[in-house]
Amino acid sequence: MQEKDVLRRFLFDGLAVRGEWLNLSASWQAAKQHHQYPDAVKQILGEALAAATLLSATIKFDGNLIIQVQGDGPLKSLVAQSTNNREIRGWARCDETISGDSLPELLGSGRLVLTIEPTSGDPYQGIVPLTGSRLAEAVEAYFAQSEQLNTRLWIFANKNQAAALFIQELPAQQDEQTREDWQRIEALANTITEQELLSLSCEEVLHRLFNEEQVRLFAAEPISFKCRCSAEKVETTLLSLGRETVDEILAEHGEIIADCEFCSAKYHFDKVDIARVFLGAVVQPHSKTQH
Repeated sequence: MQEKDVLRRFLFDGLAVRGEWLNLSASWQAAKQHHQYPDAVKQILGEALAAATLLSATIKFDGNLIIQVQGDGPLKSLVAQSTNNREIRGWARCDETISGDSLPELLGSGRLVLTIEPTSGDPYQGIVPLTGSRLAEAVEAYFAQSEQLNTRLWIFANKNQAAALFIQELPAQQDEQTREDWQRIEALANTITEQELLSLSCEEVLHRLFNEEQVRLFAAEPISFKCRCSAEKVETTLLSLGRETVDEILAEHGEIIADCEFCSAKYHFDKVDIARVFLGAVVQPHSKTQH
């Protein structure tokens, strides 16, 4: 039986290579249920969420990891986030009419921005150009630039789920044997198909690819959708705008409505709410509506 909404880490005993496998099912459905994106955009968003989740298990941090894809094509921007606890969310901004379904057709000339927002400390950001025909290639380019370690990813997504396989060479003294080991593992992994990765369990994938290798598989780590928007965060934004600006918006519109791009929650603030915000009071939970 295929495991769903989990990430599994694995190591090759005796080799300087590690890997990860993941499946997004209910978490992927929850992440996209509030959005009406074209199918091609949904597919890339699913791939980006899978990539963000993989990286959240690969890079050591405590906080939030963000993949942002920006382009000048019909898909203008896409954001995928994962916390170190594998809590994911994402959104995309695109034209109403989409032609083409490949990454170059959708994004045109663009870049991938990877940001780590630690719970404490300064954020870190890396930027690589979008090259190739797959999002995975841009992530591989990030690792080549930032960590200079051989890294390969295979990511697939459809309307029901997303799945990914990741292998990376561990830091080690490079010699002919370590190079041969990496080349062998990479060649074996490269035989995986979309249908296999989306339908097989982790154990089945590893047996299918590496049945002659000694693979050590670790316990499953759960993945879930979770949006971290809140009335308090909107209040902080309103306070940063200043009372004069907020009052001008109220005078024009009668109320302020803040939409969450991730989960489509709406936060309504009328004159009474705004008065409470600027007096330091907390807006009551009933001011939030979900659509």
